[in-house]
Amino acid sequence: MSNTRDLFSDVPRSDFDTPGKSRGLIDVVRWRYLLSLLVRTGVTTRYRNSVLGWTWSYVRPAAQFLVFWVVLGIFMNLDRNVPNYAVYLFSGIVVINLFSEGFKNATTSIVGNAPLVRKVFLPRQLFAVSAIIVSFVHFLPQVALLLLVCLLMGWIMHVSILGVLAIFAAMLIVMLFSLGLGLFFGAVNVRYRDAENIVELMLLLATWASPVLYSWTYVQDAVVDRLHWPQWLVDVYMLNPITHGVELFHYAFWRPATEKLVATSGYAGDQMMAIPPGLAWNTLWTFLIALGTLLVGQLIFRRLEGRFAQDL
Repeated sequence: MSNTRDLFSDVPRSDFDTPGKSRGLIDVVRWRYLLSLLVRTGVTTRYRNSVLGWTWSYVRPAAQFLVFWVVLGIFMNLDRNVPNYAVYLFSGIVVINLFSEGFKNATTSIVGNAPLVRKVFLPRQLFAVSAIIVSFVHFLPQVALLLLVCLLMGWIMHVSILGVLAIFAAMLIVMLFSLGLGLFFGAVNVRYRDAENIVELMLLLATWASPVLYSWTYVQDAVVDRLHWPQWLVDVYMLNPITHGVELFHYAFWRPATEKLVATSGYAGDQMMAIPPGLAWNTLWTFLIALGTLLVGQLIFRRLEGRFAQDL
């Protein structure tokens, strides 16, 4: 017995892990095998015992698009200043769906996995991260459908390297932002289930607070020209990571797909609105905002995770 104690006495205390203490998102990388299992489970069980299966990944956004397009584009004539309104609308909807699904599932990930949290120690951030990755997997069929439509409209002839980079930048910003919010509200939701209702309200506002159904120029005209409010309010609005993610998708998909339509001889419709000012710089700023949100969410999560097992 004494020999065993002598062996442990030679090991620095810094080499031991404190039981029940995680190292935050760093542990997600260390436990990547478990993360892959959680992602695989989330992907395969979503449409289990479903007749249509993965077809729902296409049906749901298509139905959402049709409702908005018919009601807002046709009945309310919101497409009057937006050429190729259908592509404009759908390219914004897919971004909102990525944010909404990831944010909502990350918020409920700890409560939804309560049996594991109570009985087994593992990095709890794994559940939120896996929820974001699963939402990204379900987001891919929607992007594929959007890309197919844009290809049929001559997208490949007008897309640029910047447009391709804008796609990846938008996905990264939206996923980081949704993960940060998901960690924050997921931790709060363990003790106060009101967090789920707050998230539902935020998701309801997200669709209408971003230029998905309308052009960003409508906000500019209403705030500055009609209400005579300061321009910096519009600048703050454009720094919303979701708003910027939507505008990056418009820049990457809608603009190249619409250029051929607008350039057609005999076209008498509306011209494309201007690119939002400072789109490149705003990409950097919104990335930093999303990263800051992630750091704050991780900080709050780590402060509260010690009581998850008791509160559940």
